[in-house]
Amino acid sequence: MAKVSTKLGDGGYTSLWGSQRVAKYHPRPESYGTLDEASSALGLARATATQSRVKEVVYDLQQDLYVMMAELATPPADYEKSRYKIEATHVVKLDALLQELKDQTEIPRRFITPGDSVSGAALDLARTVIRRSERIIARLLHDGEIPNMEILRYLNRLSDVVWLLGRYEEERMPKTG
Repeated sequence: MAKVSTKLGDGGYTSLWGSQRVAKYHPRPESYGTLDEASSALGLARATATQSRVKEVVYDLQQDLYVMMAELATPPADYEKSRYKIEATHVVKLDALLQELKDQTEIPRRFITPGDSVSGAALDLARTVIRRSERIIARLLHDGEIPNMEILRYLNRLSDVVWLLGRYEEERMPKTG
């Protein structure tokens, strides 16, 4: 049976991959914790989505976020030997998805106020958490804590993809009333 509690974080410290420990408020746990929030918001969107394509895409995005969380939890001493990295191919995949969604979705010429649907609102919430994670991770990159610029490129595209997914979902939802 897997351990649910290690009781090692009671003092306010957590382990990165390997043996390095950092304060729970360190930017690394803050970054991957925020991505975990984004994944949970995406999970809510996936659970409530009416479109199978949205469910499929969101699940794939959540898998990428797990790779990113693992990368961010890897200390510099262990980075080169880690197999968990966001690469340019991940960004290319998002660029293609972004174009696909643009081609299939009418982009409103107005500000979108979240709440037209539960799934759309969940996607809009996820997008804002993704933007917050992007700001946190930008600091890590600019401070030299992480070396991989592809993470920021990915997150930048991801927020656009998630916004468009919300519009795609809402445009195709069954009309009521």
